[in-house]
Amino acid sequence: MKVPFSKDPKPITDQVEILQRRGMCFDDVSIAEHYLRHLNYYRLGAYWLPFEADHETHRFKPGTNFQRVVDHYLFDRELRLLVLSAIERVEVSMRSMWAHHMGMEHGPFAHLKPHLFKDLQHGDRNLTEMQRELSRSHELFVRHFRDKYVDPTPPVWAVCEVLSLGLLSKCFANLRDNRTRSLISKPFGIDHDVLASWMQHLTYVRNICAHHGRLWNRELTVTAKIPRTKPRHLVNEMSSSIRGISNTLILLDHLLSVIEPNNTWKTTVVNLIDTYMIDSLRMGFPLNHNWLHKS
Repeated sequence: MKVPFSKDPKPITDQVEILQRRGMCFDDVSIAEHYLRHLNYYRLGAYWLPFEADHETHRFKPGTNFQRVVDHYLFDRELRLLVLSAIERVEVSMRSMWAHHMGMEHGPFAHLKPHLFKDLQHGDRNLTEMQRELSRSHELFVRHFRDKYVDPTPPVWAVCEVLSLGLLSKCFANLRDNRTRSLISKPFGIDHDVLASWMQHLTYVRNICAHHGRLWNRELTVTAKIPRTKPRHLVNEMSSSIRGISNTLILLDHLLSVIEPNNTWKTTVVNLIDTYMIDSLRMGFPLNHNWLHKS
């Protein structure tokens, strides 16, 4: 039975007192008040949830320290930035692969050819979204094309520059020609069905990061498909039973190793986990997982 919401807003000092009554320890109350003022009690609540001994009463485990909760928040913020940085590089690479092979296989206006797509309605929606992005764009190449040519859109290798990862994911998933799909996915060492799944997954993760959502111990609802046979290291390292961020980090590391060989992204992520002394089990990594070993 639903009831009316009856809780009143609480001053920052009262918020600290509530946490103290529930067993939270504070090294410096004034610092805690500062964080509560700028980060929001409700937002930080997601980070002290793992420290609760009993969720019904919200009692904390003995020794739970407010600064340790803040450390998890700061870790999560830095992790989101690292994940966003990786996804940016992956997105640019995937745009380039899509545009190059679509153009080479099907011509400069491949994205306008209905017969290339599995679902015509989805194709029409994707094209409408593409045209909307072009109409909003202030890029010089878009204005130049409009002024010089009669065609409805620029060629595929220019159009790709205004595609979001989400729209690129939809266009790739709806592509009928498996040869073209395979040409796009081959440089990444995975098959085209896996790549389609990863694009969708990374779009979802990117949106969490872009909206400053909690990432480190989140149960992800849009998961990434795991390769069945190769690359062997991904088959061994990724787990179908895990909805944590671990699989995302592993697949991003793999993609970056193709895009930027000898990059240090993985080392930076592992160092971050170590620096903040984060329980990697809550991220979805099994105990002593190989990926967490510094290379």
